[in-house]
Amino acid sequence: MASVRCVGGILHDAAGRLLVIQRGHDPGRGLWSLPGGRVEPGETDEQAVVREMREETGLDVRPGALAGMVVRGRYEIYDYVCEVLGGRLRPGDDAADARWVDAAAFAALPLTDGLADTLRDWRTLPR
Repeated sequence: MASVRCVGGILHDAAGRLLVIQRGHDPGRGLWSLPGGRVEPGETDEQAVVREMREETGLDVRPGALAGMVVRGRYEIYDYVCEVLGGRLRPGDDAADARWVDAAAFAALPLTDGLADTLRDWRTLPR
């Protein structure tokens, strides 16, 4: 089975909190993760990050450096560090909820498999 290229956005606010979404659909329905999704045909990773972040969080972002890549089943997920340009936080598309979380709140959430370890490895955990 062919792999599916996906992207995600890693976004921290001025206080160091991380933006996470609660997945509204499978895989991982009900679990918390980074906002993101599939790269559509003809899209660059950067275009996909901007679109997915707007659809799932209501925020307009500028993708920056690639933080890293993980493989989850048939999904190859490329996660980019982002900065907010505008918009208003609200869950949308396939996100059931979206919120900024500090380290304590992040540790208490039911997360998608491997998320905490991956973000720790990339030094992008919330403060």
